[in-house]
Amino acid sequence: MEELRTLARKLYHLFIVGFILVLTIFVVLLKYEPKSEIYTPIIADEITSTAIWKPKDAIAEIPNMSETVKKGYYLIAETSKYMGPNAESPEDRYSGNNLACANCHLQKGAQAGSGSWVGILERFPQFGGRGNKIGTIQDRINGCMERSMNGKMIPVDSDKMAAIVAYMDWLGEEVPEDRKAEFKGYPKIKIPNVAVDLEKGRAVYQKECIICHGENGAGVLNAVDGKSYTYPPLWGPDSFNDGAGMNRVITSAEFIKSNMPYLQATWDNPKLTDEEAYHVAGYINSFSRPHKANKEDDYPNKKLKPVSTPYGPWADDFSSEQHKYGPFPPIMEYYKNEYGITKTK
Repeated sequence: MEELRTLARKLYHLFIVGFILVLTIFVVLLKYEPKSEIYTPIIADEITSTAIWKPKDAIAEIPNMSETVKKGYYLIAETSKYMGPNAESPEDRYSGNNLACANCHLQKGAQAGSGSWVGILERFPQFGGRGNKIGTIQDRINGCMERSMNGKMIPVDSDKMAAIVAYMDWLGEEVPEDRKAEFKGYPKIKIPNVAVDLEKGRAVYQKECIICHGENGAGVLNAVDGKSYTYPPLWGPDSFNDGAGMNRVITSAEFIKSNMPYLQATWDNPKLTDEEAYHVAGYINSFSRPHKANKEDDYPNKKLKPVSTPYGPWADDFSSEQHKYGPFPPIMEYYKNEYGITKTK
């Protein structure tokens, strides 16, 4: 009998302990509140991920530009009007032709594969073989003014220069690191190991280029002012001069492959083949254009001269004809073997 009472007491104590444990757990669960983590919302303007970032639409953004950036925009978009032959004041006429900077730097400098200005300020100062020195972004702009625009230098301390640089800086705001490479220069092409075939180039021009640039390469004037160009001339007196980078077949072919026909081709979805771009570039550059004085002073170290530079002197014995029309791989091979220099243009 005593054993039964002892067992009953143990069971009772066990029951009480179990009850207290269950009650304790219940109370804890009842009072428990999950610990909330601090959440900081992501502000849309701060997002620069590859998935959503796009180059700036300058025309749409004009109302939001600062006055300096806006001035730079108009200088590159309507160059002839504001610092070219049509500028109201003669002292503002730095450009010598009626091209706009944006005729070649497409989407007002925002288009990849067209010598874009997106992120360009990060790449300067940089060494330039043409002057054989470290150059500033202002030097690079003035190189274009003297050659592509067939004009004269803009004073580096001028309001115009400051505005153009400010606009370029604005274009590069918040560009993601993994998108910067695509906006550098022009994508490379596989250079054919043949000379330019002018007949093949003419055929491509007739098929793909003539609708915008005309039979005689004179381009199409702007219907509003009749002075600037909707589609720029590719040769003739109002085009870039013979010291410009576009007067080199390889450089011209790289630009054409990545951007032409206009609104049909992009650097990552071209329409022309490398060969078509190559031959039509040679065809375009077979015509006359304004002459740049003192070109013989370019590239003080002649070994650094691009192989498709059509004017001498050179650090080799290849003919001027071959430097103008190719084939270029033999010249490149010569520089590799003779000087240990690897050339891509």
